[in-house]
Amino acid sequence: MKQYKRGFTAGCFDVFHKGHLNLIKNAKEYCDYLIVGVNSDELVQSYKNKTPIQSLNDRLELVASIRYVDESVRIDTLDKIDAWQKFKFDVVFIGDDWKGSDRWNKTEAELEKIGVAVVYIPYTKGISSTIIRNEINKG
Repeated sequence: MKQYKRGFTAGCFDVFHKGHLNLIKNAKEYCDYLIVGVNSDELVQSYKNKTPIQSLNDRLELVASIRYVDESVRIDTLDKIDAWQKFKFDVVFIGDDWKGSDRWNKTEAELEKIGVAVVYIPYTKGISSTIIRNEINKG
C-alpha cells in the first residue's frame, strides 16, 4: 500500500525529456493512482508566452502511454484547487525547484486547508525543455 491514493501533477510536456519522466516515475512511487495534467495550448501561451510545438492531443497521448500514468487529462488553469475539484486527489507533486517560491507557498497553504499534501520531487539538473530547444536552434 502506498502513502497516497490519488496523486496529481501537471505540465506542458511539449519537449518531453528525462526530467519529466523522473517527475512522473517518482510521483507514482507515492500513490496508487496518478493523474497527469497536460496544459492546454492556451494555458501554456498565457504563462510561458509560447505555443507548444506538439498538439495537445499528441502530448496527451504521449503522457498517457507512460506506464506510470493512470490517467492523462487536459488542464486549462494553474489553479490546483480547481484541479482538485475535478479530480479529487490527495497529493500534488511538483519539482523541488519550486519549493519556497511565493506561488507554491500560497498553493501549499490553500491545499492544506482541504487536506491535500504537496510532495516536492527532486529536480533533474542539467535538462529542461529550454535547453533542448536552444540546442536544436543552434543546429
